[in-house]
Amino acid sequence: MIEILILSFVQGITEFLPISSSSHLILISEFLDFKNKNLSIDVSLHIGSFIAVLFYFYKDILNFFDNKILLFKILISSIPLMIIGFFLVETGLIEKIRNLKVIAWTTIIFGILLFICDKFKLEKNIEKNFTIKSAIFIGFFQILSLIPGVSRSGIAITAARLLNFKRVDAAKISFLISIPILGAVSLFGLKNLIFSESFYFAASNLIAIFFSFLTSLITIKYFLIYIRKFNLNIFVYYRILLGLGLITIAYL
Repeated sequence: MIEILILSFVQGITEFLPISSSSHLILISEFLDFKNKNLSIDVSLHIGSFIAVLFYFYKDILNFFDNKILLFKILISSIPLMIIGFFLVETGLIEKIRNLKVIAWTTIIFGILLFICDKFKLEKNIEKNFTIKSAIFIGFFQILSLIPGVSRSGIAITAARLLNFKRVDAAKISFLISIPILGAVSLFGLKNLIFSESFYFAASNLIAIFFSFLTSLITIKYFLIYIRKFNLNIFVYYRILLGLGLITIAYL
């Protein structure tokens, strides 16, 4: 139970911040020698985040019925990641890049890239400037998030800042294009949950979903409040310090 609560807390915070949820879940599970490292728990944690982003942005989602072009752009942005991700999972290649050295270097490299792109102009917003071209551009950048340590939200925000989107709008784009991706993962997880005959399996996954939802919801709210007032440097500094620490552990 304690393990599930810790993983839910970690997932809820790191999924929407530009610091990589996958790397933090891997690192926490490995260093604390958690037993709950199975795929079902990981999927349930993402279901919680999926429900949170639906809950927080429900007005925007309801507007999809009137603004079908925005929905189309979000889907376009999500497709490259889902296609390449499916290929990597099916071929088993995804497991070959899930190691400490990869996480250490990507944490630093993409933290520096975030720092550079966050210096770009703050002039575009999602209502007027989120075009099909920009959706495709951000979508292809997202493919990099399949490498642990890159961060899906981080690389989406980086790409949007590179296009001169304001920080809040860059984050909002990142949140919205996470919906189809987290939705696909959630469908897979819900199927296993519904047809499970084990009470412990179902109960532990429901707990993971609930606490991941609560933490994700709080993170989304306060992250958006934070970046209305401040830049993204604090996340860059955190990534560099974490990466240097991991390099020390990996190579010594």
